[in-house]
Amino acid sequence: MCHKGTVRGSLWVLTLLAIGAVVAPAQITDWRKVGGTSFQMMLAAPATGPVDEVWFSTDGALLYARTHAGRVFQSSDFENWTAAAEAPEPPVWIPVTNARRLPETGARVVAASWNQARFYALGQHLYRSDDGGESWTNLTAYKSIAVIGPGQRSLAVSQANPDQLVVANGFGVWRSMDSGLSWTGLNEFLPNLAVRRILSTPSNAAGTRVEADGAGILELPPGGSVWLPSALPETQDDRQAMQVYSQLLNAEITATAASGNTIYAGSSDGRIWVSVNGSTFRQTEMPPGTSGRVERLFFDGRVALAALSGKGPHVLRNANNLPFWDALDGNLPDVSVHGVTADRASGAVYVATDRGVYWTTTQLESASGAPLNWTSLSDKLPALPAADVQLDPAHVQLYAALDAYGIYATPAPHRLNYVRLVNTADFSTRPAAPGSLVTVIGGHVDSARGGDLAYPILQTLGNESQLQVPFEAVGASVALDLQIAGGTVRRDLPLQPVSPAIMVGTEGVPMLFDADTGLPLDVRNPARPNGRLQIWATGLGKVRPDWPTGLAAPMENTPVVVASVRAFLNGSPVQVTSSKLLPGYVGFYLIEVQLPSIVNDGPSQLYITADAQESNRVLVSMEQ
Repeated sequence: MCHKGTVRGSLWVLTLLAIGAVVAPAQITDWRKVGGTSFQMMLAAPATGPVDEVWFSTDGALLYARTHAGRVFQSSDFENWTAAAEAPEPPVWIPVTNARRLPETGARVVAASWNQARFYALGQHLYRSDDGGESWTNLTAYKSIAVIGPGQRSLAVSQANPDQLVVANGFGVWRSMDSGLSWTGLNEFLPNLAVRRILSTPSNAAGTRVEADGAGILELPPGGSVWLPSALPETQDDRQAMQVYSQLLNAEITATAASGNTIYAGSSDGRIWVSVNGSTFRQTEMPPGTSGRVERLFFDGRVALAALSGKGPHVLRNANNLPFWDALDGNLPDVSVHGVTADRASGAVYVATDRGVYWTTTQLESASGAPLNWTSLSDKLPALPAADVQLDPAHVQLYAALDAYGIYATPAPHRLNYVRLVNTADFSTRPAAPGSLVTVIGGHVDSARGGDLAYPILQTLGNESQLQVPFEAVGASVALDLQIAGGTVRRDLPLQPVSPAIMVGTEGVPMLFDADTGLPLDVRNPARPNGRLQIWATGLGKVRPDWPTGLAAPMENTPVVVASVRAFLNGSPVQVTSSKLLPGYVGFYLIEVQLPSIVNDGPSQLYITADAQESNRVLVSMEQ
């Protein structure tokens, strides 16, 4: 069996490849969902955003929920939700004013029209009384803590089954089938996660990080579907900075961006200040008619962009700290813009608007004066406002936050028009090494040469090609000549003797396998104590005996890595039993490690080194 580059031998890996690759222009906006719309809050089940009201249809077959944003959804299976086109009015609950006592101060007591003898009270908890309010049973407490979250807003009781209760609160929708003895959440597929800002996209062992209304900062672990509270409160620093700048500039600062000593600060009334020393600010000149709130600022050290809501220009550019801004609106719809990001090398600009996601290309470092043509990327997204956009660290994947529907991602369309080199392992710009894999994005490569060496083309898919660096390559950098349609493009490829990288897929899912079963390791199939772990990697350099570039590694007597390879789990070394080329593959290396007899449950951080050069860091799920 012989494999080239990304032709990998399992359905899981082939799926990974298909998600991460650009296959044709028609699929540029084939968005994929990143995680769900629920998050873990140590409640009875995952939570979501606030829901104001729940009720059953008359026959009890449908459950309806009205979110705090005013959207109404329905469910027939108490798991999946769809938008309710024509929802009936909720049944009338009779306010009770003659309860003998309240179970807690401020609780709202009601009775169903079909059973006025039973009272319910909604407060921090949900209560029931069958004796006119003389005594109350707390239906949601565990050691005084509300297992479904505090602050109950609405109650639904099925007329077909009075033991079936559904509650709406600030953490979503919750259901009990035994009159409140136990609860489960109905939130996993309820689109009600109001992400307002994308803080970071997957990199190393970190997943996608966002800021959501009512939930704070959340992180999606690589390969996960439920968001978790993040331990890195980075937006708190942003808020503190905005408070400091608000006092300093005597204005309500609503957005900041910084690189080095240069800081931009935008206000709620459409003004922007800049500081080049981190302390002294000057106000910049805005285009005529600018008055909207500065929602987001982008700054990469040379080019600044601003996204504004309200009236007037909505997308502004400032290059090289000039004292003025110019508008980039062009044919962009006259609606609020809430997020902006860019790739300076290609001139691509992406914005999140009340009508979805748009993009354009322009000369970012100088005002061209030519009208801009913005193109919608929302044809395959829910027709909802977009709250933010961000590119991944390699600028090849675009992420968007949709109002209540969470995060989506797609291959960034500008990558088709600008040729760049990235490491195949994690799409980073880390240096290559002899024998390693390099991905060319933005060009269908017919041939590649660096100096006197040919770089074999292993796989080409659309405008994306994979190459192998020859084992004979030397030097700190190689001028790589790429033959593509229209001519030859030269790109510099940084090179090191070793540059280890663990192979990962979209959303940072690492290519880790159980050595005994061959199955991929993930949250459903965690690694265990004393187990043998296989790591797929690239960039480990030369092997012994020498092996020809472009030829799949043999199944037996496989060449071994010359460099000294080590592995670390949560910072502690683990035994490496072998490191060699991956049999049957080109450009891949296989590292096998012996796990210790005692491991911590949950995700553990894993990385490797080759001759003391560190790889990217990934997460491996562990279970005793």
